[in-house]
Amino acid sequence: MVTPSPESGVRVGLSFEKVQVMSIIQMDPETLEISSSEAAAAGAAVAESYRSKSPYPYGGFDNFLPEAVLDRVLQELRDLPEAEDMFNRPQEKLKTSYSPERLPPYTRNLFYVLNSRPFIRFLEEMTGINGLIPDPYFAGGGVHVVANGGHLDIHADFNHNAKLNLERRLNILIYLNKDWKKEYGGSFEIWNTDMTEQVASFVPEFNRMCCFNTRSDTWHGNPETVNHPEGEPRMSLALYYYTATWDHTRKAHTTLFKPRPGTVDQVDRQTRRTERLQDILPPVVFRKVIGRLQRLGF
Repeated sequence: MVTPSPESGVRVGLSFEKVQVMSIIQMDPETLEISSSEAAAAGAAVAESYRSKSPYPYGGFDNFLPEAVLDRVLQELRDLPEAEDMFNRPQEKLKTSYSPERLPPYTRNLFYVLNSRPFIRFLEEMTGINGLIPDPYFAGGGVHVVANGGHLDIHADFNHNAKLNLERRLNILIYLNKDWKKEYGGSFEIWNTDMTEQVASFVPEFNRMCCFNTRSDTWHGNPETVNHPEGEPRMSLALYYYTATWDHTRKAHTTLFKPRPGTVDQVDRQTRRTERLQDILPPVVFRKVIGRLQRLGF
């Protein structure tokens, strides 16, 4: 993980005064304003660490935003609206997501800021990907909650945003879980491209940001069951970014799950059936029937 170097404490008598560690992204906790130039400089400062990772660029950054910002988010999220999406199948269990437009104002505005030019400059400097485009619809993004007993198996994400006709390039995850320990489960895992070995693992601690370039073989997830002793869920903010590099030669796919070797993870037969049907049927027919079939458990 990358974290700003803490400044030394100032000695006062026999005790030490704790100095606040500066966040990577400097942001006004009231207005949520970010300086574009400072954000770009912050991205450049972590670029080498991020881009040099193997088998694909990824990173884990502590003290990412001012703590006061995420403290206010947590306070607002005590009462969540009804979830837009709920998943409860072998590959993604007890997982819900909440669109930013239905969240309380401060949290909603934070999502808008993380889709704005100053934050995009941070991402472009860090990743080296020029022309990153945020998703104004937050497809698949928002607040993600995994309840106790839940998990999300190792997978590669959908690669094409059909509404915008854009290629998915980057995922950002900011964790909201105070005092979270490894034994509580839910750690974010990075796997190699042939799914033979775990490369990295990050405990989803409060104010830790994990990010990675996305491809059809960037395997990741949080497959270990959430097991908080007081029943607290695992919570995160999720945002995805794109480029205008999609073309007709590419094949779009939905989320692809892969079992970890030597585990009881299950093969995603539902997605396999859908992909086979998509290969057989003309596109216009597939679009007409797939929704009905999925509601029937196809």
